[in-house]
This record gives sequence, structure tokens and C-alpha cells, in this order.
Amino acid sequence: MSYDDNNIFAKILRGEIPCSKVYETEHSLAFQDINPQAKVHVLVIPKGRYTSWDDFSDIAEASERADYVTAIGSTARILGVDKTGYRLLANHGRDSHQDVPHLH
Repeated sequence: MSYDDNNIFAKILRGEIPCSKVYETEHSLAFQDINPQAKVHVLVIPKGRYTSWDDFSDIAEASERADYVTAIGSTARILGVDKTGYRLLANHGRDSHQDVPHLH
């Protein structure tokens, strides 16, 4: 899957589409899902052009990887789900039903 600069997350990152931010760093952005599938449904995305965990883990700089993992934990603590439990989910490719070609 190649990166599409016109995907919805790229547009959010460029400020073309608004989002309800939960947490933001130099390399990561966490925001509320507009169509939540759970009581708490937040997307955490890297700001770089990465389509999947495979892509991200292969070519992202170490600082981006560390920032992203930290952003996930910080977001969980902000939302209070670090105390109650949460699930991390990332689809990779068409066979997993990944709809947006941006790691999330």
C-alpha cells in the first residue's frame, strides 16, 4: 500500500480537516474518532508519511518511534484508561481492512 497524501489523516495533519485533539507532540497526534466504535475511541497517528507499523518500524527515525510509543501511553493516561484497561489495534493492508493508508 503506497502513501496517499490526500488521505483523511494527512488532511487533518495539514489542518484542512478539524479534529478534536487529545494529545500532540512534535511527531504524533492523538484525536477523537469521528465514528467511535467503542466508549473511548482515540486515534494516535505519527505525523510522518507512514502507511503501517511495518513501514513505520522500518524507516522512521528512532526519535519518531520513541515519540509515538510515548504518545500512545500519554494519551491513555490523559483519558484515564490506563487504570481501567484499553486495547491497541492497527490494521495493516487490504486483507486486514485498513481503510486509510496512514498508520493509526
